[in-house]
Amino acid sequence: MNEDPELLKEQEKVPEAAEGAALETLPEETPAPDPAEQDIPSEGPGKEEQQAEAPKASAKKKKKKRSAKSYAISLFIKIGITALIIWALLTFIVGIHISHTNAAFPMVKDGDLCITYKLAKLEAGDEIVYKKDGEIRFGRIIAFGGDTVKIDNNTVTVNNYVSNIDTVYPTPTEGAKISFPYKVPKDKIFVLNDYRKDLNDSRRFGAVPEEDVEGVVIFVMRKRGI
Repeated sequence: MNEDPELLKEQEKVPEAAEGAALETLPEETPAPDPAEQDIPSEGPGKEEQQAEAPKASAKKKKKKRSAKSYAISLFIKIGITALIIWALLTFIVGIHISHTNAAFPMVKDGDLCITYKLAKLEAGDEIVYKKDGEIRFGRIIAFGGDTVKIDNNTVTVNNYVSNIDTVYPTPTEGAKISFPYKVPKDKIFVLNDYRKDLNDSRRFGAVPEEDVEGVVIFVMRKRGI
């Protein structure tokens, strides 16, 4: 039986087509990753870094530990600095005084605590603390060097002008040891007590050197408030 040649050709093409389709459906092979291109996770700081950080950590621990001796030294240094500041303050800037008389009455009474300012510029009318014969006294500035003071009929005049500086009481001259009119020497001040009946002021011992002034009274604490 003779087979048709064209039919045989068609039958040969069918297996080839099937084989080609099978090849097309096969998955493509992916290349294996290159180990050199893969990310290698970090393993943390190396031994050298750890060794370098170890002394720092130990140094911090040592700083936190302070001995009782170091605390004591630090405390004494702070106390010394504080004492030095207080000393400088009380020596050059302010003064603390207690009145033991009524010479400055009614402003300052016996037993009152007063704070003075040593750097204040002296002016007429200032209530001051001054030294006389080693004793602390209170008084009010009436005149300065070059001024002429006169007390007549219980009235005080300075350079022929009536002085009414905080005058509460009349100003007598009975018992005074200086004569009026009185010219105040240079670099000195004429001081009167506010309680004018007490003549223990410039009426008896004359003008007071400015260098003997301890300061101007800026604060008064009453005895009952202490």
